[in-house]
Amino acid sequence: MKKIATLFVLTFSICRCLQAQQAHNPIIYTDVPDLSMIRVGDTYYMSSTTMHMSPGLPIMKSKDLVNWQIVSYAYDVLDDVDALNLANGQSTYGRGSWASSLRYHNGVYYVSTFAGTTNKTYIYSTRDIEKGPWKAVSFKPSLHDHSLFFDDDGRVYMLYGGGKIMLAELNADLSGLKPGAAGQVIIENASAPAGTDIGLPSEGSQLFKINGKYYLFNICWPRGGMRTVIIHRADKITGPYEGRVALQDKGVAQGGLINTPAGDWYAYLFRDFGAVGRIPYWVPVKWQDGWPVLGNNGKVPDSLDLPANKSLDPGIVASDEFSRKPGEAPLPLVWQWNHNPDNSRWSLSRRPGYLRLTTGRVDTTLLLARNTLTQRTFGPFSSGVTAIDVVNMKDGDCAGLILLQQKYGWVGVKAAGSARSVVMVSAESGSPVELQSIPLTQHTVYLKADCDFKDKADKAYFYFSLDGTSWTKIGAALQMSYTIPHFMGYRFGLFNYATKSPGGFVDFDFFRISDKVASEQ
Repeated sequence: MKKIATLFVLTFSICRCLQAQQAHNPIIYTDVPDLSMIRVGDTYYMSSTTMHMSPGLPIMKSKDLVNWQIVSYAYDVLDDVDALNLANGQSTYGRGSWASSLRYHNGVYYVSTFAGTTNKTYIYSTRDIEKGPWKAVSFKPSLHDHSLFFDDDGRVYMLYGGGKIMLAELNADLSGLKPGAAGQVIIENASAPAGTDIGLPSEGSQLFKINGKYYLFNICWPRGGMRTVIIHRADKITGPYEGRVALQDKGVAQGGLINTPAGDWYAYLFRDFGAVGRIPYWVPVKWQDGWPVLGNNGKVPDSLDLPANKSLDPGIVASDEFSRKPGEAPLPLVWQWNHNPDNSRWSLSRRPGYLRLTTGRVDTTLLLARNTLTQRTFGPFSSGVTAIDVVNMKDGDCAGLILLQQKYGWVGVKAAGSARSVVMVSAESGSPVELQSIPLTQHTVYLKADCDFKDKADKAYFYFSLDGTSWTKIGAALQMSYTIPHFMGYRFGLFNYATKSPGGFVDFDFFRISDKVASEQ
């Protein structure tokens, strides 16, 4: 009996060890939606949506298909318009640039996107995807959820649309639609394989040519059902196309195909997962009768025969002490501004070792304030901590640490005359409400926000400290909620805005992230 028990323990340990060496879904437990991916040699590159953030259209790199790092952005500023600049009371939350299409052709990398904000389609190109520079062209109209496609005959196309899938040819220099080549319908109803009662018609087109056949991936959403992968195939790019449902499990959908140098195939997709955002899942693919068959018996597996997942830090998120050596980039790529920044109002050099945010105007709401510096929250737990020097705030200024979405929450400092108070503000109800205020009698205060995304709990908790060691909870728990008006997972943000007169400034000493929250420490 003792031998049997020993054998059981040994077998269990081996299984645990093998499981630890495998990748697990979600591959990336943070908001990385609308994926597009290529492999060049043994290196994978992936683009994603960051909408109203600047810089935008991130490029991520991996050697193993599992562990990723941000290596570039296709643009610093998408366009110079009021909505992107948070000017004249305008914003572009939930818009900006949407689903991108990443391609490699004849030694050149291309990534394209589109924006309802400007009604334009944008194409960026470079020979060095990691270092740039990127060349940009844009044209009207905005081609929704398009797939950029270089065919073997040298012609260039975009497939696009929702429900009805269209095909348009581009000029050879990609400067716009080819004159006289108006979009033609190639699939009248791409949702048809999923039935007749469709809530979200097929969109998110991604086209691939494999062994002489064209394969088109789309997502649709039957009413009362879940996000669904639809695949169509054809012998010619113009069709006719035949389609089928490729995956209906856990709502994992929208993406495309990638293969490894060893010849294994995967579908890269994502899943809506509450307040943390839309998180990537990989699904194994086998080929049968000329069709890609997704999943294990139609199911999305929890583990995959790929290298184990490592931490998202520092490839996707990272702590920052705000100290820069000569020649270093001002901001690591994990950071993005909420909309286009006013570069004259932030600095890492005016007080070395600190991020200084200076107000340049009066704002009525934090959501319209410029120069909120953000990076992703992540699951299942994430915590952000900062220290802020508030001695140079002006009457009416508010500064601190926010969890940014439409229903945001923040902990920080509010100035009233010469007095300072630590406050917690919650917009869970749809409007900001100050839930607690505590007088502050020193110049530096430490702030912390904890996120619990496990099993979609979507709870956030806020704290402050006078010494960086002993923490006091403030306000109330925030029930985080993913809202379509913002269309993005919650983000940590550092901010400073004026409500009475501009010119005040605050200095952030550091920003440190952790995957441990107070309840786990």
